[in-house]
Amino acid sequence: MLCFTLSTTLLLAATCSLMTAVVSLEKATTCGSDWNVQRLSCDDGVISVQTALYGRADAVTCSEGRPPAQLSNTHCSQAGTVDVVKQRCDGKRECELNINVFYTSDPCYGTYKYLNTTYTCLPATHLVACQGSLAQLQCDQGQVISVNATNYGRRDQTTCIYQRPLYQIRNNGWRSPTPQVAASCNGQNSCTIAASNSVFGDPCYGTYKYLEVAYTCDHPGNSPLP
Repeated sequence: MLCFTLSTTLLLAATCSLMTAVVSLEKATTCGSDWNVQRLSCDDGVISVQTALYGRADAVTCSEGRPPAQLSNTHCSQAGTVDVVKQRCDGKRECELNINVFYTSDPCYGTYKYLNTTYTCLPATHLVACQGSLAQLQCDQGQVISVNATNYGRRDQTTCIYQRPLYQIRNNGWRSPTPQVAASCNGQNSCTIAASNSVFGDPCYGTYKYLEVAYTCDHPGNSPLP
């Protein structure tokens, strides 16, 4: 059973030039029953996870039909939740997480928990380079690259699968070499990165991998990443 809510809050962010931009902060809440799935998505741009809580912070969320004893602990949170969600979702246009990935430990036994995530949609370019090919990042003249997120490995069974046997695409495993790619590409007008084990190592032996890169093009001096 799919159980989640999605809401949007508009945040005003002042720029250094005293102009005001509107940034959309999305919120997804998924109740903690077996096999419930949380889905994050961006119509434009890519996901950038801001916060994530697996546990309970109030007595109202996901409370329907639950006895008070399962709702009373409102200071419950599992450590490392935001890292798990960011690793799986940052830099993607859409992302699904089964709630049972957080069952590795129980931060508050007897409390009915939920997954609450907030994220923004970065106006980024998202590109994929299959293993053995080149990822070519390019900005318009006068702009430079700012890398937002990267993944090397395999996160699904639908990307880079042409003429590949099942055993090469069925295992998921990846790493996020964002600092490495950022060090090579940030501040450049164009950049080429090889999607290969020799560059990023092998996060899943025997699996056909791909490199995902999400990046923006900014004017020099405005890039959010060093």
